Amino acid sequence: MTDLDIVLPCLNEALALPWVLARIPEGARAIVVDNGSTDGSAELAEQLGATVVRAQTLGYGAACHAGLLAATAEFVAVCDCDASLDPRDATALQRRVEGGADLVICRRRPQTWRAWSLFARIANKELARRIRHRTGARIVDVGPMRVARREALLSLDLADRRSGYPVETVVAAVKRGWRIEQVDVVYRERIGVSKVTGTLRGSIQAVRDMSAVLDA
Repeated sequence: MTDLDIVLPCLNEALALPWVLARIPEGARAIVVDNGSTDGSAELAEQLGATVVRAQTLGYGAACHAGLLAATAEFVAVCDCDASLDPRDATALQRRVEGGADLVICRRRPQTWRAWSLFARIANKELARRIRHRTGARIVDVGPMRVARREALLSLDLADRRSGYPVETVVAAVKRGWRIEQVDVVYRERIGVSKVTGTLRGSIQAVRDMSAVLDA
């Protein structure tokens, strides 16, 4: 499996980077998008062989989009950089795109109860329900790993630069008539301190950002 760039939005993930980058599939390229880290994440990623991009605008969507602009491969994956997801699983999503899907999103299967907080699960379930109601897309998890062709993703012209980026991706894809599929992946307890969905405050802000996209 080749011609795959894996975009890894990164904010203070020095503890997780060795595990994550050791699992980049053969033939794929890791693009670590540093989003204001203060723990040496960018320097460590470079030492470990990743391509490092620095996103000047803070926010998950800003980091994802900076990585997409830096990508050159036919296929682009986005994957969290906290070791909750195994980058090797991106190849299973890529195969679905090669098989006819336009956008493939992971469906998380928590390995332990600590991997995914109850509040985050409930919020994600409600957001998925709202997406189904709004768009008709059969989404049960707004998963943080997704794969599509680079040119197709660029054509969506996404505008959100915060946590609403994944939802905007789905909404825009549905408007274009894309075929969207989901693939089960193992979801592990993250390494390091969570900045978003692992905290109550972060989860609430993410829900607000995603809801704003749906309500637009």
